[in-house]
Amino acid sequence: MVPTATCRVCAGTVTEFMDFGRQPLSDAFRDPADTSEEFFYRLAVGACADCEMVQMMEEVPRERMFHEGYPYYSSGSSVMRDHFRSTAQKLLAEHAAGDDPFVVELGCNDGVMLETVARAGVRHLGMEPSTGVSEVARDKGVRVRNAFFEKATALRIREEDGPADVVYAANTFCHIPYVDSVLEGITALLAPGGVFVFEDPYFGDVSEKASFDQFYDEHFFLFTATSVRNMARRFGLELVDVERLPTHGGELRYTLAREGSRTPAPAVGALLAEEDKRALTSPEVLSSFTRRVGENRERLVEELRSLRDQGRRVVGYGATAKSATVLNFCGIGPDLLEFICDTTPAKQGRLTPGSHVMVRDHGAFTDSYPDYALLLAWNHAEEIMAKETGFRDAGGRWLRYVPDVRTT
Repeated sequence: MVPTATCRVCAGTVTEFMDFGRQPLSDAFRDPADTSEEFFYRLAVGACADCEMVQMMEEVPRERMFHEGYPYYSSGSSVMRDHFRSTAQKLLAEHAAGDDPFVVELGCNDGVMLETVARAGVRHLGMEPSTGVSEVARDKGVRVRNAFFEKATALRIREEDGPADVVYAANTFCHIPYVDSVLEGITALLAPGGVFVFEDPYFGDVSEKASFDQFYDEHFFLFTATSVRNMARRFGLELVDVERLPTHGGELRYTLAREGSRTPAPAVGALLAEEDKRALTSPEVLSSFTRRVGENRERLVEELRSLRDQGRRVVGYGATAKSATVLNFCGIGPDLLEFICDTTPAKQGRLTPGSHVMVRDHGAFTDSYPDYALLLAWNHAEEIMAKETGFRDAGGRWLRYVPDVRTT
């Protein structure tokens, strides 16, 4: 019997379509001397038959993922820094141009977006439960509150700061299983003409590219325009704009407003029609996705084993959160990867979650180039390849697995 669960949005029936097995916390990089028991959970995903929301079958406690030692910094990529700078300017110009506007960001991380808002002299507040990254934001002049955002939090903000013209979230809203409390809070916090703008990985792209590593502990939901429209309606909100983004391997930026307060942009109807035609959560499409993921896993492991048997040096590039899914689902460990290089100091000298591959600094990659590099940070491929011309000049080749397994 196919496992089912109750939808976290509409209480409909969620039918499982993919099981990635036992997975560790994606950012729980371990000290090699640590012998304590690792936390594992079952990573399985399904789709709701009623509202079409793609979601995890089981929830990982939020305190285990977002805490003082959370190691991801949004400012780590120059492409993302430019993206958030332009996003801030767009939000200010289009939605916060009135008298004394107020901008709130959910999951502000190290303040990379709100820094531009602060420099513009606009009232703002960043919500960030991970205290380590929030200290970096404060050093940039960003006002931060260390807390998870929910209805009670929103009511306190409204009482202390007044209504928000913009509530924004990037790669954060999809992390939150308790959407009812969050959307009730956003509805209470928004000014009458305010907007909630959020951007997250787009399931339409995940389905097309078979980018299965977009599923990991932090990504509870994978949104589409259809599922977001259905969700928004339950809270008196309306999907009024959508924008395709190239970031993180394919994202969508959604704009919600109070129902009837704005005329939806033509892009909304166009994308809804496209999704209806593609039938993204139909059993046939989901079954095809599952099959392609299984084939890619087999091919990737076969390629790595072949390279090992040929005596080739293979390392990983980018100890990303999503790489936890790849390494553990495919059973890739130190026997297949010599190490993984990463520029994040907090990860260096530690072992990857579950798979226990050593993470080393970038110098370990450039000091002695390997024969092949498994591109785990594939969503930053263009930026990385422009940077690593020396690897290519030395005869190195990239091993990629999205949308298929190939060397370049």
